Amino acid sequence: MRFQKRFIVLGLLVVLVTVIKFQSASEMLEDVDEFRGANIKEDVFSPMIAQSVNGKKMTMVLNDRSYSNEQNDIYMSDKLNIMVSTEALMDGLRCSARLYGDDSVVILQGDTQIIMPLNKRKIFVNNKAKKISEAATIREGRVYVPLQPLKKMLKYTLRWDMKTNEGNAVTTLKGSYLPSAFDLAMYGRTSEVRDQGELGTCWAFASLSAMESSLLPEQKVAFSADHMSMRNSFSSDQAQGGEYTMGMAYLTSWQGPVLEEEDPYGDGVSPNGLKPAKHVQEIQILENKNLQEIKEAVYKYGAVQTSMYFTTKYSIYYNKNYASYYYNGTQPVNHDVVIVGWDDSFPASKFAVKPEHDGAFICQNSWGTEFGEMGAFYVSYDDCNIGEHCLSYTGIESVKNFDRIYQSDLCGWGGQLGYNKDSLYAANVFTSKEYEDVKAAGFYATGTDTSYEIYVVPEFRNIRSLRKGYKVAEGTKQKAGYYTVRFERDVRIRPGRRFAIVLKITTPGANRPLAVEYAKEGATIPIDLTDGESYISSNGKRWQNAEKTQKCNVCLKAYTKNVKK
Repeated sequence: MRFQKRFIVLGLLVVLVTVIKFQSASEMLEDVDEFRGANIKEDVFSPMIAQSVNGKKMTMVLNDRSYSNEQNDIYMSDKLNIMVSTEALMDGLRCSARLYGDDSVVILQGDTQIIMPLNKRKIFVNNKAKKISEAATIREGRVYVPLQPLKKMLKYTLRWDMKTNEGNAVTTLKGSYLPSAFDLAMYGRTSEVRDQGELGTCWAFASLSAMESSLLPEQKVAFSADHMSMRNSFSSDQAQGGEYTMGMAYLTSWQGPVLEEEDPYGDGVSPNGLKPAKHVQEIQILENKNLQEIKEAVYKYGAVQTSMYFTTKYSIYYNKNYASYYYNGTQPVNHDVVIVGWDDSFPASKFAVKPEHDGAFICQNSWGTEFGEMGAFYVSYDDCNIGEHCLSYTGIESVKNFDRIYQSDLCGWGGQLGYNKDSLYAANVFTSKEYEDVKAAGFYATGTDTSYEIYVVPEFRNIRSLRKGYKVAEGTKQKAGYYTVRFERDVRIRPGRRFAIVLKITTPGANRPLAVEYAKEGATIPIDLTDGESYISSNGKRWQNAEKTQKCNVCLKAYTKNVKK
């Protein structure tokens, strides 16, 4: 059975990571000749050079994406190695990189597996030992790996210019970096399979299972589906079901997630006053039916939440013998699962209804371990629904990241506004609680390649104040989703003062690029238009009150840290 094999592989991986002992090797910096403007190898000079490089803005372009030391993505070590965070490595150089057991980084790319023990100058490439000039390390809570020793194994060129303090790495790998088959369970990155019973809580289980997977293997935690399905802002009960937008609203408003041990599933009770165990700051929405994009998200970040049509465990579209499913009808989605892997060669002949092509996603269900293969099953790539409405949880942070969230959109993205063009301005006004630094803002990108500019008005007096904000951030988000943007500089606010966050948002091809909390006429969603003050503008000069004219709240949040006085 596939599941027996994957546990064997995982066991071997864990053993290899934990039992290997290394001897340190003193060797000179590799590839020093590639550093233009400096060719100094002496140990006495290298720390001085590194200090000089790190003391200025340092930029590294990995393929087409730029990273800097200002965001703590990179730095230069005392051995003159370019150290890059595992997040930047995955994002920029087409691979997966995760920390196992607090002592080894496992990097995957196609058929290549690299194990890098922390603070040891040896690595294992497909189980073969190799000495390297610098070890992976943890610095200020982030994991960093050296770029120079990995360039041949991960197939990229590397250049650094000491004069400009800039470098670049360009992938030379031909074809896809993804393997033809992959299963997160083989690497200890799937959550525990649970059973939703007779309740309509699949959406909550799928959301939380995807979140739990994204934290693995570094953090093992179980979140409460009871709390998510009972303590959200939609006034729905567990029998009614839900959808992914409800989960996004619940999580991005910090209503949860709470721990399963604090609110166990299935007892019909959810205690008052429970606090979130994590702060969700980013959720990416993947392009519908984009198999490559879905696979990349699974490979890098963990399980992906998706929707499908599935009536019962005894559906005529389900082949129990092979734990396979393929639906080619016209029914809309009614069930959420998580994608945890894929197999491009899974035969079309193994489905109850034969699809046109081979290949299937490996999905984890919420119907207990008796369903499928210990709770997992195959869904054909050709299934008419699988791969639509896909979420990847890419920004789950500690609850210590910010002290307070200001918001008025507890029900989240329910509609969109615009002026029949791809750009508009929006603002939310809040009243501060204490002496605080406004450090970040959160908003939805409703489409791909959304660009933004963010301003802060520290003292809002009237609508004309919205023209006088300080620009604190700008950039572009490639995928739709919810994003938190840290400011280039903090803005201090005083207690009891009204302040505003102003957003200029542009989504190419959109007529209504702004996400708003909105209930259609006749809807039962309890939208509160009295909990905030929202404005919209076509040009940033003439503004209108969104609650009064559009009966909605702008989805735009502010994040602050308290200032000790």
